[in-house]
Amino acid sequence: MSTRLSHSAALILKALSLGFCFGFDVMEMTGLPSGTVYPALRRLERDGLVTSHWEPEQESTRNGRPARRYYQVTPEGTSAALAATERYPLLARLLPENQV
Repeated sequence: MSTRLSHSAALILKALSLGFCFGFDVMEMTGLPSGTVYPALRRLERDGLVTSHWEPEQESTRNGRPARRYYQVTPEGTSAALAATERYPLLARLLPENQV
C-alpha cells in the first residue's frame, strides 16, 4: 500500500499522532471542516492507518454529550505520518510536537 496521502489526510493523521484522538478534537486542531475530517478518518481506517473504538455509553451519558469515537494511529499510520511530514514539511510547523 502506498503511504502517499493528501495534504488534508496527512494533517489529520499528524493530529491523531499528536494525541488529538476524536473527530471534533481533530477539527478544532486542524481547522478542517467535518465534511473533510470524517470521510478522511473512514479512509484512514479502511487503509489500516488508524483504528477506532466508541467510548462506553455510560461515559458519554455521564458527561451529557453524544458518544465519541476515538481514533488511534497504527504502526503503519505512524510510518505514513512520518512520510507525509517529509512530503509536506509545513506539517511540522502547523502542528508542532510540543502542543500535546
